[in-house]
Amino acid sequence: MNDKGKTSVDTKRIEKAVTEILLAVGEDTERERLKGTPGRVARMYAELLGGMQEDPKQHLRSVFTENYDEIVLLRDIPFYSICEHHLMPFIGSAHVAYLPSGSVLGVSKLARIVDCFARRLQTQERLTYQIADFIMNSLKPQGVAVVLKASHSCMT
Repeated sequence: MNDKGKTSVDTKRIEKAVTEILLAVGEDTERERLKGTPGRVARMYAELLGGMQEDPKQHLRSVFTENYDEIVLLRDIPFYSICEHHLMPFIGSAHVAYLPSGSVLGVSKLARIVDCFARRLQTQERLTYQIADFIMNSLKPQGVAVVLKASHSCMT
């Protein structure tokens, strides 16, 4: 755990695992172009899965009491995630809407909430309802809608 009580990504362990994968497929891990690969892959996973160490509640600091009765909609929020079944990326865009009932969140925070949940081992279905549930439970709106459109590299 780091100093904030969060579990951190063990990049050294990932490096060792990637080295083992390369050896298992018959690669020479001392080959010039592969020498730094385990470290690069470890840093990539630390970034791609960084949402696992992030508390989405930190993005609720900009909630405003507002008598606003129109739909709040943020479209085309880019996201990337890792499929938990294959450890392959899926990339897409999210559309998030809610009908406030007294509390309004800054729209940039909606994008950060999507990013926080996306940067975890995920399924598209679970990502969709995690975003919706978090907004519903945090803001208590009259309603919320989340639509994700993604391309999965694990599907042929």
